[in-house]
Amino acid sequence: MSSAAAGTATGPMVVVAVDQHETPPLIVDGLAHKMVPGVGRAATALAKWGPIRRSIIAATEKKIPGLWASMLCRKRYIDDNLLKACHDRIDAVVILGAGFDTRAYRLPLPAEVPVYEVDLPANVRAKQNRLTKIYGSAPQAVTLVGIDFETQNLADVLAQHGYRGGRTFFVWEAVTQYLTEVAVRETFEFLANAQPGSRLVFTYIRKDFLDGTNTYGGDAAYQEFVVRRQLWHFGLMPEDVTGFLATYGWLEAEQVGADELTSRYVTPSARQLRVSDIERSVLAVKPDSRP
Repeated sequence: MSSAAAGTATGPMVVVAVDQHETPPLIVDGLAHKMVPGVGRAATALAKWGPIRRSIIAATEKKIPGLWASMLCRKRYIDDNLLKACHDRIDAVVILGAGFDTRAYRLPLPAEVPVYEVDLPANVRAKQNRLTKIYGSAPQAVTLVGIDFETQNLADVLAQHGYRGGRTFFVWEAVTQYLTEVAVRETFEFLANAQPGSRLVFTYIRKDFLDGTNTYGGDAAYQEFVVRRQLWHFGLMPEDVTGFLATYGWLEAEQVGADELTSRYVTPSARQLRVSDIERSVLAVKPDSRP
């Protein structure tokens, strides 16, 4: 993953922090404004004024119509599945590409369940700085793990930081598009060894968006992330997800896109927000391999 991709970690948390000023926010996150680094904190503070908040939302929507709600809804979806997994007594949580996300700190996760937040070293250092300012240090139940997904072995790095496997809930949010197919498959080779009963939620960008067949109104994002900056590389088609997962011993339990996220999270809020068709979220389970 390129160093340029490291700079994209702030944006989603700015969205979360700004949305706290809405009634109701699509996801409740009282830590978001504290976690956002640098100039992002100024933007979130100013966003308490409606006109400024609406201009921030409009600028986001101009790049990808529906992006604002998409980022918030995918977080709700992951949170819901993580809390359910905790109720079912998982042994560990591994968040791949954690960025400045706060779920390890704001959700009522069992104290005995260790959480490993994995990201690029630059993002890990920046997050550690924010955590130090908020808490004095990272909470003991959370271990920050720096890794370059393109060059380092995920299993080795996690083991070095104390991860011992068990029934694990893996989160891979808004990362796969920044990787090459080789790097994505290498991570799935690691996930193939997950213990039966493990669960995975990951997001992906539609392949037909990446190849320019259908930009779903996101022409500006296509030009920026695919053509000009060449940051987005990997994508899937919805109908190919089941087979892709099966290659690594995972079963697709559920796949959600704009329609499902709208009905679950946006419609009950009564807010008039569109959810983008470009990104989708998948819940997968690692079945028992015994006959």
